[in-house]
Amino acid sequence: MPFENTYTQLPDICYSRVIAARVPRPRLLAWNQPLAEELGLVDLGGDAEQLAQWFSGNTPLPGSEPIALAYAGHQFGNFVPQLGDGRAVLLGEVRAGDGRRYDIQLKGSGPTPYSRQGDGKAALGPVLREYLVSEAMHRLGIPTTRALAMVATGERVYREQPLPGAVLTRVAASHIRIGTFEYLAARNDKTALQALVELAIERHYPAVSEAERPVVGLFREVVRAQARLVAQWMSVGFIHGVMNTDNVAISGQTLDYGPCAFMDAFDYHQVFSSIDRMGRYAYGRQPQIQHWNLARLAEALLPLGDPPEVFEEALGEFPSLFEEAFRTAMGHKLGLAVVRKEDEALINAWLQLLQDEQRDFTLSFRQLAERLEGEGEPLFGEFESGWRKRVLDQGLDAATVRRNMDAVNPLYIPRNHLVERAIEAAMAGDLSVFQELEEVLQNPFVEQPGKAELARPPSPEEMVIQTFCGT
Repeated sequence: MPFENTYTQLPDICYSRVIAARVPRPRLLAWNQPLAEELGLVDLGGDAEQLAQWFSGNTPLPGSEPIALAYAGHQFGNFVPQLGDGRAVLLGEVRAGDGRRYDIQLKGSGPTPYSRQGDGKAALGPVLREYLVSEAMHRLGIPTTRALAMVATGERVYREQPLPGAVLTRVAASHIRIGTFEYLAARNDKTALQALVELAIERHYPAVSEAERPVVGLFREVVRAQARLVAQWMSVGFIHGVMNTDNVAISGQTLDYGPCAFMDAFDYHQVFSSIDRMGRYAYGRQPQIQHWNLARLAEALLPLGDPPEVFEEALGEFPSLFEEAFRTAMGHKLGLAVVRKEDEALINAWLQLLQDEQRDFTLSFRQLAERLEGEGEPLFGEFESGWRKRVLDQGLDAATVRRNMDAVNPLYIPRNHLVERAIEAAMAGDLSVFQELEEVLQNPFVEQPGKAELARPPSPEEMVIQTFCGT
């Protein structure tokens, strides 16, 4: 692999050199060949045993420089000055065909100096969840880290009970987080902080290097990227579940899929994460939380000398940026080719209907689209007639509007009960449930023959009401 590693050019305080722990019986469970081809790693495929050795950490990949990154973070609002990669090893970076660098990281590869007495391992369940959900998010068009490989380790990891172990190979535009800046700011290391800023700009937002205030330019770009990202999450009913600052990537990609979940019935206050007892990271609070997280990034950048008011101005743009991105996304989901400010009333009426009637968030959009060519009593009450008039006043025929809606409203998402079903089967040695779901999720907007079971909401006895981070 043609590895680079720009992180090792940062001051030593930013990382530690590590070696992945050996595992007894590595076995390749999944290999993402299309992603490998995108990354220019096509020559790696073909030998499952060799892939298992490499991506379990047993055999070093030639050219890799394994390191664990240091970072801090606000966890549920409380600052923890040292976190870091407690169960992950960054092997290096590769340049894809698009010319961009991508991190290749092993997750669940054993203890590091940042493990805080943890075992550094990962269980199969959380690894399989991240593989499925991150790849599904990519197919939904939402910026995200990706999954390259999933390897069983042949050992047990201990949580509440012994569980089969696994290692995920994660691909990211970078692993620079808000918490990475917080870590250096807390130590008042301006030299390292400036070096990190320069790396972040070069890697993600090179145009701002020419700005009068590059640090503020970087911050402004992160604000914009996060406003768009959270709007996209909410447009598909996604709940991150643990939006701590150490889980916010400055690239604008979705990072870390611990207790994440997709809503079934719409509920503005929906929480799944078992550790979010106060609803801090509920579905409807995600914009406010990301706004708060970005304020923490601004604080971490202040030591580099720019005046607070310029950060305040950039931060103040977040609410309107989010509202515009969310309005646009939801308007398109409702069949509007051009979304106007006054369409907020229509969008809000739709969401209120879903909330009041506890309708399935994902399928309701598809059902609404069907009503354009349907007859009989309205399925969505008074809302339906006003909505129909608005979409047909665009000058598009009903069939075209329906096609446009179906192109942005998924039929298949990684519903909680389906993911849990795949995990349970995999832990019993059956990967077919995972493989079938993964294949369907590759084409989420297209109805697939014989796959209706994977589109329907859960029955009452199938409902998953809590998700767990797996650490």
